Amino acid sequence: MRIDLPWSQMALPAPHQAGFAEKGLWASGTIADLARVKAASHGDRIALIDDVGQLSFAALWDDACALAAGMAARGLVAGDVVAFQLPNWREAAVLNVAAAMSGLVINPIVPIYRDAEIRQMLGDCRASALFVPQAFRNVDYRAMAARVQADLPDLQHIFTVRGSGDQDYAALLHQGRSLPVPQPEVDPCGVKMVLYTSGTTGKPKGVLHSHASLQRVIAQSATFWGLREGEAMLMPSPVTHISGYANGLEMPLVAGTCTVLMESWHAQSALDLITRHDVAGTVAATPFLVELASAALAQGQTLPSLRFFACGGAAVAPDIIVQARKAFAHCAPFRVFGSSEVPLVTFGWPDRPDLAASTDGRIVDYDVRIVDDAGHDLPDGQEGEILARGPAMMLGYADAAQTALALDEQGYFRTGDLGRRDGDGGLTVTGRKKDLIIRGGENISAAEIEIALLSHPAVEDVAVVAMPHARLGEGVCAYVVRKGDVEAAHLAQHVAASGMAKQKIPERFELVDSLPRTVSGKIRKDVLRKEIAEKMAAEV
Repeated sequence: MRIDLPWSQMALPAPHQAGFAEKGLWASGTIADLARVKAASHGDRIALIDDVGQLSFAALWDDACALAAGMAARGLVAGDVVAFQLPNWREAAVLNVAAAMSGLVINPIVPIYRDAEIRQMLGDCRASALFVPQAFRNVDYRAMAARVQADLPDLQHIFTVRGSGDQDYAALLHQGRSLPVPQPEVDPCGVKMVLYTSGTTGKPKGVLHSHASLQRVIAQSATFWGLREGEAMLMPSPVTHISGYANGLEMPLVAGTCTVLMESWHAQSALDLITRHDVAGTVAATPFLVELASAALAQGQTLPSLRFFACGGAAVAPDIIVQARKAFAHCAPFRVFGSSEVPLVTFGWPDRPDLAASTDGRIVDYDVRIVDDAGHDLPDGQEGEILARGPAMMLGYADAAQTALALDEQGYFRTGDLGRRDGDGGLTVTGRKKDLIIRGGENISAAEIEIALLSHPAVEDVAVVAMPHARLGEGVCAYVVRKGDVEAAHLAQHVAASGMAKQKIPERFELVDSLPRTVSGKIRKDVLRKEIAEKMAAEV
């Protein structure tokens, strides 16, 4: 049964996207249309490879048709939300195409999330179905899904993947192969995905994208990076994250490439996969670049097929780019900048080693403003907040009030990041206004953790800030003012008991008598971030 969702009546395209279709900046079809064409023209070519097998374009299309028919037989109709919390398995790509052809809205959820986050996200988007592994990495996802389903009346179906029984992915495929495929009319400008990202208030924000907006950024990046049909891309980033979803699941359909999926990151495995499949490039977190370069140097492997490594999601020191370039025969490592709301504002500098190390890339396909605190534009070279607007940006948030706060009067997205633009068309990110911690490329809301800690009766005040982390860029540090006798280990257990994902549990607690504040009473987190960075440096 169709569920009326908050965004069902939103104007399409959104006001800030007016004219993109008429100017030819948006594709006229969906990702499912591209999948059908690829199956007909290059059916035998391999589209996806994972740890247990591979899928050709023809097999991808056939399985997607069967899955779409199977889901329709279970009562799912155009407009319903279908969530998936899957590792980097090829079944995720099949589900993505099946949803697109059926007019279903897809909701990717990162596998590291647990009950608290899943319950909130599924409840907010009113998901009708959820696909999860039967079990993965010692976590019983089926049991976790059943626990949250008790609080979610809209969640009618929990389907397992690589499991068993009538509610398994394999059963849906088997059922659907003998049924007609649903063929609703799907608007390429309509909502195709709701993807949750951490908000500064502690409430995740549901980022809405259309078929057209995502195809735009994928096509532009493939062109800019020189990707050619038939080439392979390695995808270690989660396909439930905007980078992995776009460059892993959808890049083959837009650019005719092959995605080599990694279920979990391991530098030696990455070396082997790049060599075996002649991988041309990847988009991944900065620690992966460091570890891949180190492994390549240690083994004397120069990976001649690898042409680019796009990294971002956290601060990237220039030396990382310089040293990584030395490890490979032809690879250009570079920094990129973007977010779920504005995917890839910059696309790096593949052909400019000097700028690749010192900036976050060339601005492509976006109008960018650098503004001061009053919203006034600043000249090149001056630091201010980065605002961006373009054909690949989101439709808005699932919550219209959040959208209104995030966009300025001209439709520019307030990124919350600080930076400066240069005369070469490049952008350098210098800091952050938003109260977020970026740990290994994943956004973590400081406010969410603070709320959990403040629920403890022995906590009087708290401030959660980013601290340096050698591998992941940033870690989680909690400054706590106590009003009772409680130790750091107990506070960590309290956060864990709230049901949050493991990576949100503070790795370090600083027990203090008071927190520094401005004259208006606001906590000076800039002071705390500097203090913990200096303290950790002195401990080395």
